[in-house]
Amino acid sequence: MAKINAFEIPRDDLNAKLGGGFPAGSLVVIEGGSGGGKSSITQRLSFGLNENNVSVTFISTQLTTKGFINQMYSMDYPIAPFLLNGLLLYIPVIPLVQAAKSRFDFIERLMAAEELFEKNVIIIDTLSSLIKYSVNAEKSLDLISFFKKLNGMGKVIILTIEPNQLGEDIASMFRSSCDVYITLKSKPLGSEVKRTIVVNKFTGAKGPVGQMIGFRIEPKVGLVVEIASVS
Repeated sequence: MAKINAFEIPRDDLNAKLGGGFPAGSLVVIEGGSGGGKSSITQRLSFGLNENNVSVTFISTQLTTKGFINQMYSMDYPIAPFLLNGLLLYIPVIPLVQAAKSRFDFIERLMAAEELFEKNVIIIDTLSSLIKYSVNAEKSLDLISFFKKLNGMGKVIILTIEPNQLGEDIASMFRSSCDVYITLKSKPLGSEVKRTIVVNKFTGAKGPVGQMIGFRIEPKVGLVVEIASVS
């Protein structure tokens, strides 16, 4: 039985809804549009994993280190101890993304950076904006097989993608190769936005997996799993 990487925290039941955690060796793809909640979900997963003593490398195209720390504390996810004790390695790649138009070797550089892949779980948010200038079918296959090699060593790889940054062919390559495939849906409802985690595929779950999980993000509270309401 594969080791399960739990991300349980007392104040929400996201971990229980997602089968009790990600089995070691899983490739997880979280897909959603801009503003769909990908970063909030990965921030919540990262904090929960650290709380369960699972080491994480978090590669972000979204926030500087200071911005990340501020964001985490605004959701009451106190991560400073994890950054200090090495359980969390945070790598901001914003300047690289801005220079990425000339950077066609980005995928090769990513695969060569061994220290990024030493932790138990590697989160890349958002992979699509990192590779959109340098990606083609062949390079995508190389990258997927690289991730699969890490999976073979028991690592969990969590990727967020915006499909419109990659094109349908490449996006579907990631979808078909992953063990866990989640899409984030959001639709306006009155003055609020209703957000849903849709679990399309979850291989090797320890416990039952919810197919549709409503959630919202609240300041000082973080991710809140909505109690299912019958519409």
